[in-house]
Amino acid sequence: MTPEIAPLAPAHLGALAEIEALCFSQPWSREALAEELGSPCARFLTALVNGEAVGYVGAHAACGEFYMDNLAVHPAHRRQGVARALLLALISLAEREGGAFLTLEVRPSNEAALGLYQSLGFWEAGRRKGFYEKPKEDALILRLDLQKPQKGEALCSS
Repeated sequence: MTPEIAPLAPAHLGALAEIEALCFSQPWSREALAEELGSPCARFLTALVNGEAVGYVGAHAACGEFYMDNLAVHPAHRRQGVARALLLALISLAEREGGAFLTLEVRPSNEAALGLYQSLGFWEAGRRKGFYEKPKEDALILRLDLQKPQKGEALCSS
């Protein structure tokens, strides 16, 4: 079943905090997620299946640059296209907003995520040594180029 993708809303916070705790060794709290509701730079989308929040993707945007913070899917809904649907929705949103590129960090050991990102055109732009804790691991920096600015076009105005 293809999930419905909707903007993050207060009603989603409890379920998404639970998903965070299931997915990450250092999860975001409900309060941290709630703070993103008021951030003008935040772009957070929720995947809903039968009205239930089963995953989310969060990014921050500034001056045409999109940085993906988190992508989390409830373990019971993995391998069903939820993460792909969330990423495609985020990419579409970034393109509509004139984004030049989208970057993210991922553990090199997360082969499933790497496969998904690579299938969507992300490429390895670098590595952050010792980025992750619990367990300690480097992060691969992946990048997806969205569009190239026209000559003389500024992506960010002051």
